[in-house]
Order: sequence, then C-alpha cells, then structure tokens
Amino acid sequence: PHVNSIEEVDLTHLVTFREGFKNEFQKQEGFKLTYTPFIIDALVKALQDFPELNSSLINTAITYHKNINIGVAVSLDDGLMVPVMFNCEEKNFLGLCRALNNIANRARAKQIAPDELSGSTFTISNFGVFDVTIGTPIINQPNVGILGVGAVKKRPVVVESENGDSIAVQSMMNLSLGFDHRLIDGSGGAKFINAIRLSLIHISEPTRPY
Repeated sequence: PHVNSIEEVDLTHLVTFREGFKNEFQKQEGFKLTYTPFIIDALVKALQDFPELNSSLINTAITYHKNINIGVAVSLDDGLMVPVMFNCEEKNFLGLCRALNNIANRARAKQIAPDELSGSTFTISNFGVFDVTIGTPIINQPNVGILGVGAVKKRPVVVESENGDSIAVQSMMNLSLGFDHRLIDGSGGAKFINAIRLSLIHISEPTRPY
C-alpha cells in the first residue's frame, strides 16, 4: 500500500541564502552549491525525529535502523542508479555536500562499487533537475519512504504577515513523500514532510551554511 503526500514549500529565503554563498562555496570546494544538500540536511533531521521512516519492513518484520543511509537517485545516459550516502547523521552540511558530489560524479563515471548500491534506509529522487514540478516516485524497497523533489519555480503567492496578506513573487517547490501505509499512517507522513518543510523555510539567517 503505497501512499503519497505532497507539500508546497516557499524556498525564497533559501534561494537568497544560497545566492550569498554559492560563488565562495564553488571557489573553495570546486563544485556548485545546489539545493539538494539543503534538502538532504532537512531530511536527515526529520528522520532523526521520526525514526519509523528510517526503518525497513520485510513481510511482517520491522527493523529500525541506527544509521541514516540516504539512497540518491542519479540519472545516467542508459538508466538510473541509486548509490548510497552512508551514516548521514554523522555529517555536517559540508560533509553532506561533499558526499553527494562524490557519489553523483562516480555514478555518472560508472565508478560506484556494488556495495554502494545497497543498504539505504531512505531514498531521495530529485526530478526537479529536469524542470519537473511534481512527481510521485516509487518506494525503493525495503525502505518505507521516498522523498521526491520538484523544480524551484517563481510564481505569485499569498504572503501572510502581521500587517495583513499580500501577493508576492516567491520561489516555490513541491516535495512529495511516498510511504508504506502498512507502517506509516497518513498523520505520520504529514508530520514528517511538514518537518522537512519547516527546516527549509527557516534557513534565513545570514550565516555560513558550513
């Protein structure tokens, strides 16, 4: 029983936050600062708060995992590969950036070892890189959840404030959560994806992300 929840996220603050660091980041690290590490960072925090999403369900046996191993869907010329970022709970933001860049580059160069394609406890699929706004990816068994990431698009939205409502052009993104309803109910799925949303919209402080 595969269920999906979709959440709209206002990334305006994050877009501004990233713009202020991307040039310095690329000069220091040698690769681009994308939105994906921010999303993975928010995902890891949510998985720590909702351990049932970081589990496996095989028949009727439930295994709760100590470590958070994120499978990252990487598109190749001849298909799709899902290498794993292991022990993400031990990595800071810069560590996540480096690990993501490393496995994505090695996957495209076909240098991923077989043992790096198994052992994930949760999966993320970023179809936004193809300019797709909404998608419902299939759970990567035996994970019980997968996060789909849509493209960041500017559009007019209603912005609420203490002084009243107004219409402004904001940078918006859709997140979709696919989860196994045998273990996760609708309430749990909604709270989980909302926790990710809150982490992303609160990135507005003018400090280094690493």
